[in-house]
Amino acid sequence: MTNAGKILDDQALDILFREARTLHAWEKKDVSDVLLQALYDLTKWGPTSANCCPARFVFVKSPEAKERLKPHLMAGNVEQTMAAPVTVIIADDLKFYEHMPRLFPHTDAKSWYAGKDAFIKETAFRNATLQGAYLMLAARALGLDTGAMSGFKKQGVREAFFPDQDVEVNFLCNIGYGDPGKGTHPRGPRFGFDEVCKIV
Repeated sequence: MTNAGKILDDQALDILFREARTLHAWEKKDVSDVLLQALYDLTKWGPTSANCCPARFVFVKSPEAKERLKPHLMAGNVEQTMAAPVTVIIADDLKFYEHMPRLFPHTDAKSWYAGKDAFIKETAFRNATLQGAYLMLAARALGLDTGAMSGFKKQGVREAFFPDQDVEVNFLCNIGYGDPGKGTHPRGPRFGFDEVCKIV
């Protein structure tokens, strides 16, 4: 299948990009487990290098899990995170290459990574970050709002939620139904094409 000539309408483009905002305040409305599964089922189709799929997601939803997360948040992120229906922890699995025989069976892709720590970390970080971005777009496509964050203690979150896994925590993202009347600043400017792009 190819996307050649298939363009989303303006409403879809507004939802995904032009009108979408980072939300900091949330309605008290549940995000169901079924919807979270649907969210991942869209996210998983985003491309990664050699289909390595290194992102690991923890959907922090219960009050008990939120309390485990709370001590590791920077002060400015506590209120919005505690109020969000779900906070997703996006992490980089540093053992992703162990799954390459299943995910990329055309060749011995595992050998590209085994024993090459710097390459493993670089690949895991780049591609898990991409997967986190896919998750944000998928959430918007499913009628949810998002609020990505980097203000937290990575080591504490890793120990609390991935105690027996070789992962690096990448970023957090609150997900739910945002309250646009609270905590939303005027939209920041963006660079114009000629300021940051070249066609060569």
